[in-house]
Amino acid sequence: MMASPRHGELATATPVLSDTDFEALAGILHSRTGIKLSASKRPLVISRLSKRLRALDLCDFSQYRRLVETETDGAEFSHMISSLTTNVTKFFRENQHFESFSSLVTDELRPSAQRGEKIRIWSAGCSTGEEPYSLATTVLSTFPDAANYDFKILATDIDSNVVAKAQAGRYPEQAVKQASSEKLKDYFELAADGEMVASSGLQRLITFRILNLLDPWPMKGPFDAIMCRNVVIYFDEATQERLFCRFAGMLKPGGRFYIGHSERLTQEAQHYFEADGVTSFCRNTTRIDAR
Repeated sequence: MMASPRHGELATATPVLSDTDFEALAGILHSRTGIKLSASKRPLVISRLSKRLRALDLCDFSQYRRLVETETDGAEFSHMISSLTTNVTKFFRENQHFESFSSLVTDELRPSAQRGEKIRIWSAGCSTGEEPYSLATTVLSTFPDAANYDFKILATDIDSNVVAKAQAGRYPEQAVKQASSEKLKDYFELAADGEMVASSGLQRLITFRILNLLDPWPMKGPFDAIMCRNVVIYFDEATQERLFCRFAGMLKPGGRFYIGHSERLTQEAQHYFEADGVTSFCRNTTRIDAR
């Protein structure tokens, strides 16, 4: 009979993930974040969480599961989220949304701000920050003194690690150069270590916060525009519908809502929005009872 692995042996042996442990870990992730892990994701879970087992010197997934279930500070659960979520993003991803947003700034938001009105934008699921910095660049390219008005961009994500990276505003030079907007380079500065750093003008516009979209939202709104792109694809349909309706309730009548190119509004959520381009929507004024 083969002996059980001892501490330290995980560096050379891949731990076995039992059905019970997989279902328990998937259940924890789903109940706390809304992210649903299908059976097809099991190899990914083994590959990514095995690194956490080695870091913690744990023998098997049963021990890891018990740690996540019983910890009181949520520290390892935060590592688990970082390990199991994929933060694929880039500057000006799905550029048609930023073209739409640029028109919104020029036609509506800049005049409103200059009249003394509060302007609020939300990047929900901001990952490592490329989206909110693209939003801020779009604002400043048409409204250079926006930071002198009550004009703010909120950027949130559940993963504390990516929020910290976003807040630092540091990116490889090539990532900035490859952006689809030439304007981006005017708002980043080359640091001594070769990375590009977001200018103080960009950073003044953006506030970064850690936020689980399933939790109560501390901000009151209303928002003039919300981007939540390539986020709800990780949720089941019921969770998607709840979130879309909550977003509707946080938007001003006429506010814009942007989702990812592979995402679609659920049936109930469609009652709150009118199409305003490719996966972009306008909050209608006929139904205001969003949850």
